[in-house]
Amino acid sequence: MTIETPLPTKVTSKGPRDGLRLLATAAIAVAGISALPMIAVLLAAFMGGTETVRHLLNTVLLGYAGTTLLLVVMVATGTFLVGVGAAWLVTMTRFVGVRFLEIALVLPLAFPAYVLAYAYTHVLDHPGIVQSTLRDVTGWGPRDYWFPEIRSLGGAALMLVLVLYPYVYLLARAAFLQQSATTFLAARALGSSAWVAFYKVSLPLARPAIAGGVLLAVMETIADFGTVAYFGVQTFATGIYTSWFSLFDRAGAAQLALCLLSFALLLAMLERAQRGKAKYHDPSRRAVAMPPVQLRGWRAVSAFVACGVPVLLGAVFPVIILFSMGIGSEQDLLSPRYMGFIKNSATLAGTAAVLTVAAAVCVGFFQRLRPGKISNAAAYIARLGYAVPGGVIAVGLLVPFALFDNKLDAWMRSTFDVSTGLLVTGSIWLLVTAYLVRFLAAALGAYEGGQAMVHTNMDSAARSLGETPVGTLRRVHLPILSPSLLTALLIVFVDVMKELPATLIMRPFNYDTLAVQAYRLASDERLEGAAVPSLVIVAMGLLPVILICRQVGRQR
Repeated sequence: MTIETPLPTKVTSKGPRDGLRLLATAAIAVAGISALPMIAVLLAAFMGGTETVRHLLNTVLLGYAGTTLLLVVMVATGTFLVGVGAAWLVTMTRFVGVRFLEIALVLPLAFPAYVLAYAYTHVLDHPGIVQSTLRDVTGWGPRDYWFPEIRSLGGAALMLVLVLYPYVYLLARAAFLQQSATTFLAARALGSSAWVAFYKVSLPLARPAIAGGVLLAVMETIADFGTVAYFGVQTFATGIYTSWFSLFDRAGAAQLALCLLSFALLLAMLERAQRGKAKYHDPSRRAVAMPPVQLRGWRAVSAFVACGVPVLLGAVFPVIILFSMGIGSEQDLLSPRYMGFIKNSATLAGTAAVLTVAAAVCVGFFQRLRPGKISNAAAYIARLGYAVPGGVIAVGLLVPFALFDNKLDAWMRSTFDVSTGLLVTGSIWLLVTAYLVRFLAAALGAYEGGQAMVHTNMDSAARSLGETPVGTLRRVHLPILSPSLLTALLIVFVDVMKELPATLIMRPFNYDTLAVQAYRLASDERLEGAAVPSLVIVAMGLLPVILICRQVGRQR
């Protein structure tokens, strides 16, 4: 008796085809939404006329460009020195406390830079406890001594370095862990000192990862608004907000946004180019683990101080300062007003996180099923949003949708004598769309990192059993990818909680969030009150950072 095994049946029903067509439509729509702000900014900038351009060029444009460029250089240098130095010390040496520091060095990633700005201004400004104590002890007057000005370009750069160096630290540490000791030990055997071997061998091998981390920090720097606005530093980000709200010059805001967008896209292309040319060392080929050097005496103390200072300045001191400020404030975290801020923030962040991860799944799975020009282009466009500052995205979305609302309202008035008002502009959904465009790249990266672990044989097995593409995604991919998707949800949730410029520009009337409340109180010089919403934002950011810390601890 023979048993005939049925051959896999070719799927010809409309259901699978419709599912794949729906997935392709969703992925292309996501790419179109991601490209819309950039296209709108480009069109609005050229429609503004040359008069606005000449006025900006003669007044503020060169100042904005110079300040932004100088800030970028300072932050890039600072994050490189702190991130690479700390990564090398905790990876290649052993000293007391190194196990704790290799985790704690990631903690400042949970802090928005503007929260550190509020905390350190409260302590280091002229009325702060540091200068007040100095005057009381010495008897000096306000003009008898010199003290570094925290509200300056250098102060803004310091705040950004303290919260952005973990990008460089994480990537550099991963690169150092993957390096083989063979080349480093060969350099030492040829007479090179440990410093020369590090500079000529280990650092060049880790260059692609380090460059990627520095460029991430730079893109976050040009997108920052809260820190530079509070310190009075005039960059493109502050210029966009001032032109839009203070001067009511929409064309000027669009043209400033175009300048910032061009710079951001240039950085994105540089990052992609350096990543594409990178030749990573393959640790699977005769790899020898780098033997850690045991430090003792003053060398161990110096290493502990070098790694501990960024943690103290970037996480420990700010929390202590904010707690002391919050206790003395009149802000009631449990009041209905503050509960409304928390509810608004959680609603926006939760909704944006779910929709952004869903969009990332559509784009990533479509690229896996149908690799080609269309799917690759959709994925590339979807990633560009991370390089575009929130203020640029806000302007790029408000311009076309405001035009649509005004045209619709005018037509309804003339035809039916009914005013529709602003249906889309100023709505929660437009703000959520801005978040989706801004943070889609982060969710897509987390999803693709987990998707790489799903072998293509699983897809073939599911399809041979008659499963549709959407069914394969639902029954095979999503259960396996649940940790990666959860990480993506948490990352987007916290990023939305910290996002300030897009929220300030696009939020509905009387719909404030914790970030907006902190910025408003700080702008009114009510720093004690700003500490309360700032602490809540930091608390919301600790969960994904703790998950990242656990991952860092498992890497060795």
